[in-house]
Amino acid sequence: MTYDIAALRSQFPALSAGTAHFDGPGGTQTPQPVIRAIADALAQPLSNRGQGTPGERNAASIVIKARQALADLLGAHPTGIVFGRSATQLTYDFSRALAKTWSPGDEVVVTRLDHDANIRPWVQAAAQAGATVRWADFDPATGELTTDDVRAVLSPRTRLVAVTAASNLIGTRPPIAEISGLARDAGALTYVDGVHYTAHTLVDLERLGADFFVCSPYKFLGPHHGVLAARPELLETLQPDKLLPSTDAVPERFELGTLPYEFLAGTEAAVDFLAGLDTGATGTRRQRLATAFTALEAHEQALRTQLDKGLSSLRGVQVHSRAVDRTPTLLLTFGGRPSAVSVEAYRFLAERGVHAPSGSFYAIEASRRLGLGDTGGLRIGLAPYNNTEDMERLLEGLSEFLML
Repeated sequence: MTYDIAALRSQFPALSAGTAHFDGPGGTQTPQPVIRAIADALAQPLSNRGQGTPGERNAASIVIKARQALADLLGAHPTGIVFGRSATQLTYDFSRALAKTWSPGDEVVVTRLDHDANIRPWVQAAAQAGATVRWADFDPATGELTTDDVRAVLSPRTRLVAVTAASNLIGTRPPIAEISGLARDAGALTYVDGVHYTAHTLVDLERLGADFFVCSPYKFLGPHHGVLAARPELLETLQPDKLLPSTDAVPERFELGTLPYEFLAGTEAAVDFLAGLDTGATGTRRQRLATAFTALEAHEQALRTQLDKGLSSLRGVQVHSRAVDRTPTLLLTFGGRPSAVSVEAYRFLAERGVHAPSGSFYAIEASRRLGLGDTGGLRIGLAPYNNTEDMERLLEGLSEFLML
């Protein structure tokens, strides 16, 4: 594997400001090729899609290429790629479309590990349809959400299981393929929040068994919008609310208004940038992505080992990220101090050029289940551009903070 961290970091203009960024789970910094692709899209003629003028052709080409890039990244079909303003907006839209098929007495499963964007839309849609919400719990001592936890709340009336592929708060990666299989055997669909997962692991929609998979390009070096992947034939069965004159074709029937062409161009560039993380990778884009994510995971694992070792030497640090399979994302609190102290730690580090944010990060149910209330803790999340010097600055800053 060839993972040149120095060359990679040189592609991120924001890093020249000197901050060590550990806020990847909230959004990554943007590499120059993505910035350039966005600017180039805006610099050429653009209009509504069509084939009659250069602007129409440019817009159509951008959308087609972006769908293919996301299909390559997610192991999906291009006509199963839906674009939206955000993962939250897409989930709300699909919760309303799916709820049209529910009846009183039907059941929907959500988990306490999830970001609220994969909980509240389903809770609210269930209430409107007269359906019952069943909660799958996780073990706060280990951070694990198991197949048994989901099996315990499934029934013949289950219509949907909404579950995260990776917790944005503590990094836990539940066994999604097994959970999807349980849901399928119960006659239910699976809606997977892959927003945090996609930044760290190559997605294979078929292997995961997810009926719907949602992610956000700005979590993996791209611009701010949302993406949903599903089988085209499944999308054909759903009738979303839409304007009368807008197309009824899939996937466009789920896309409200004019798409952000410049952001779609940036997203294609982000996927290509990810495919080049291993500079020795060859083959198709999907093959290069597979090689690149292997290199990325090795890089992040080395940094996580450095972080785990450093944190173990600091007295008074409690790590809440304990699952066996997890992303390089750690949630910390500080001994017997109130959880609000994490805000002080965030401010202390920020003054020293280290960005490790504090909060519950919309994973409010998970934070409460961990006993941290709505305050949460200090979250450390790695991204492809982090290096050993970043880790040293973080650990040094935490050590100084604990001496106060």
